[in-house]
Amino acid sequence: MPQYLAPGVYVEEVRSTPPIVGVGTSTAGFIGVVDLSETNPEGPEGKKLEMPFRPGRPGQTDNDRYPLPALDVPKFITNWEQFKSKFGDFHTANHTLAHAVYGFFNNGGTTCWVTRVSDLTNAGAVGAVLKKYEAIDEIAIVAAPGALNEAVQLAIIEHCENMKDRFAILDGQVTNTIERQAIQGPIRTSDYAALYFPRLQVFDPVSNAQLAVPPSGHMAGIYARVDEERGVHKAPANEVVRGALGLESLVSRNEQTLLNPKGINVIRNFNGNLLVWGARTLGGDDNGETKYVNVRRLLNFLRESIDEGTRFAVFEPNAPPLWQRITRSVTAFLTNVWRAGALFGATPDQAFYAKCDETTNPPDVLVLGQVVTEIGVAIVTPAEFVIFRITQMAGPAA
Repeated sequence: MPQYLAPGVYVEEVRSTPPIVGVGTSTAGFIGVVDLSETNPEGPEGKKLEMPFRPGRPGQTDNDRYPLPALDVPKFITNWEQFKSKFGDFHTANHTLAHAVYGFFNNGGTTCWVTRVSDLTNAGAVGAVLKKYEAIDEIAIVAAPGALNEAVQLAIIEHCENMKDRFAILDGQVTNTIERQAIQGPIRTSDYAALYFPRLQVFDPVSNAQLAVPPSGHMAGIYARVDEERGVHKAPANEVVRGALGLESLVSRNEQTLLNPKGINVIRNFNGNLLVWGARTLGGDDNGETKYVNVRRLLNFLRESIDEGTRFAVFEPNAPPLWQRITRSVTAFLTNVWRAGALFGATPDQAFYAKCDETTNPPDVLVLGQVVTEIGVAIVTPAEFVIFRITQMAGPAA
């Protein structure tokens, strides 16, 4: 404590507790294939992408070389032109990956990481990329467009479950039979993943015709768009799929009753409008309180934001002043989340609580070097079933 001996005005700097800032929720991590057996897709300025470059090939010189990113090396992409310069324009060699990334940006995505692998049916190759994605903290969505192999989908699900700060978007199996899709169901339940069906019909500039593509890239863009316009608490459903011209399969309401309880989210055609008409996590009803995509993703957002925003507390004296700082910081953050409409309640007290005091930190906890804060939140769930009850009146209204 400073001593004040002479009369006067003293101005001092006081260190304040940094506020908790919400983390990003819409950066995607894509995994896909660029087929080296196909003709090289064009790069910028008429150059060719290396697939691979072979010195001495007739008609090809070092000046024409435009290297393709190495296998298993993540590349940060912020726009479609950047993707083209690294992985090529629409082409038969990379058509699934290219249409997925284009659909991501077209539907509202802004940043993503893209990594090419040799084979999307090889769980080991995909797993190697997922291992590198562990170190990229900003990734919040993971997708491997067109990956229908069970082992690969399981690897992506388990990656998200282990990381606890990201969410998997999976593609449904390719089938025109709704009953078959329902019988197959999801590979297993997980509230860290969502599956979408059917494939989308988009315009393919290579064939100059419509092409069926997996929906996961477009869905990742819709997630990003809804996060930006409404917030991560809003279910990414009842949203238009931009760039889609049609659907590989048309699903009726009665047919969707077979899929929705299992957490198979359907994209449907309503009078020409292609809308995402499902917001369930993988397994649906079996996931209980986290059966909705927005609930799990909001919990991920809260966990990661509080984790990063309260690191000031590490190694501080474990006593009531620290507990009060933590409580104030968490309360201020959750109040902003409540004001954004993510939490249910007319007042903050009804929407959440944050408790860090002697009851959560008894002596036996302090001895272990721990400070424990208990947090409860009332998350708003989507109005999935909107019901109107109409009755005929016996006579004219009074």
